Amino acid sequence: MSLFRDDGVVLRTQKLGEADRIITLLTRGHGRVRAVARGVRRTKSKFGARLEPFSHVDVQFFARGSELVGRGLPLCTQSETIAPYGGGIVSDYARYTAGTAMLETAERFTDHEGEPAVQQYLLLVGGLRTLARGEHEPHLVLDAFLLRSLAVNGYAPSFSACAKCGMAGPNRFFSVAAGGSVCGDCRVPGSVVPSAGALELLGALLTGDWATADACESRYVREGSGLVSAYLHWHLERGLRSLRYVEKQPYVAKQPSIEKQP
Repeated sequence: MSLFRDDGVVLRTQKLGEADRIITLLTRGHGRVRAVARGVRRTKSKFGARLEPFSHVDVQFFARGSELVGRGLPLCTQSETIAPYGGGIVSDYARYTAGTAMLETAERFTDHEGEPAVQQYLLLVGGLRTLARGEHEPHLVLDAFLLRSLAVNGYAPSFSACAKCGMAGPNRFFSVAAGGSVCGDCRVPGSVVPSAGALELLGALLTGDWATADACESRYVREGSGLVSAYLHWHLERGLRSLRYVEKQPYVAKQPSIEKQP
């Protein structure tokens, strides 16, 4: 028998019996973990509210030796809140749908339970923090998270140099199958010709250039989101269910305020 603790983000919950839940978390040291939280659906539960999606928690697990290698599920015996990101996310539809897509993406990129995925964990924590604080538009936070998740899992797209021959960009064509921007000589069937503004935006989101991303025009935001979605679906081999619910309202770039002169 074994007790172990870890920090984690709650990805989703499932009902189990009359009062229990199965909690799926992405943890710092143990990767994706599924555990049983007993009695958390009862109104008198002391820590049920802490184990809701978007919550960043410090959790203690109890497991028998066989459960540590994938047979059965460990028990979640204690939980302390590190950051309740859900409070700043669930009250806003755009943030909520973007956050749900982020949770699903993190789970999909961590297929093997118990296998550490520290970069994906840190990326998710940072993304939820940014989303909850409202520092940037939800569309942009989601696309930045998706691009960086692809990158840390070995699928980083190229938005300037040719993905096949390395020719310095900017290059005119973009191919999901080829890995991003491609030159005229490396162009493959199915390549598209995105605008330079959309490629500049995606490059900025991948590298964290938020000044460029926040000032981008709405047409480039919509075009860039389409490219990100297609690229993600290609590498995951099937789409994300939550992406269909992401807020579709057009994004309007923020304009600098003009102070009135007395």
